Amino acid sequence: MVTPIRRPRPPRRRPAFSLRQLTVSFGVLAIGVTGVGLTLRKAVAAAGAHPGPAVLVGLVVIMGLAVLLRRGRRGRAAVRTVPQGRMSAASVTVAGERVPAPPVEEVAPGPVADVDAPPPEYVDPRPVELDDYAGMDADAFEEAVAGLCERDGCGEVQVVGGANDLGADVVAVAPDGRSLVIQCKRYCADNKVGSQDLQRFGGTCFTVHGADVAAVLTTSAFTEPAREYADRCGILCFDHDDLVGWASGTGPAPWE
Repeated sequence: MVTPIRRPRPPRRRPAFSLRQLTVSFGVLAIGVTGVGLTLRKAVAAAGAHPGPAVLVGLVVIMGLAVLLRRGRRGRAAVRTVPQGRMSAASVTVAGERVPAPPVEEVAPGPVADVDAPPPEYVDPRPVELDDYAGMDADAFEEAVAGLCERDGCGEVQVVGGANDLGADVVAVAPDGRSLVIQCKRYCADNKVGSQDLQRFGGTCFTVHGADVAAVLTTSAFTEPAREYADRCGILCFDHDDLVGWASGTGPAPWE
């Protein structure tokens, strides 16, 4: 904030001495004093004869004089007061001169939210086909798993499932160079993969197919005996939730 600086007042000029004006002033003063003296004399004489009205008149005169004195003080105070006024937004006073104020940068209003607009629809980050694994047939499910392997950098991906597959449905080379063998079990949600399925796969995945990474993928779940056997043999169990996590990118791939 810039405080305006008051301009210095010019020095007052003393009026020239006038004998005529001095004589007139003394004459007026003498007449006033004489009049006041005669008035007071008559007032004192009247007070002796009528004290009540005299006191009342004296009080009125005193109150009138007090009012006149108060108004005179207020008037002199108002004359001495220098009005500041409101500072102009376009200019300010510095050292007695008008200086333009700096321009005010206008800020563009932001977008106004439409309260009546419908909320944005929820978009599932997962591909649409993730929830369709259980609806696929066995061949389509094997092709979908092979597609996930190719998407995540596996090489030499092949779908070898069939009547004489010896437990291997998808074979590939993982991005780190290890041999990957996957068995696909497209089961319903109430049909879990049991330990016998794991035992048949465990008898061929390492010895016949030479897997470095062996995994069983299913659209359902595994029984506890099946998981215990898989842990002992080093086979990875991917149930429906693991499969969805791998497909959506929120979970690891079998070789990870």
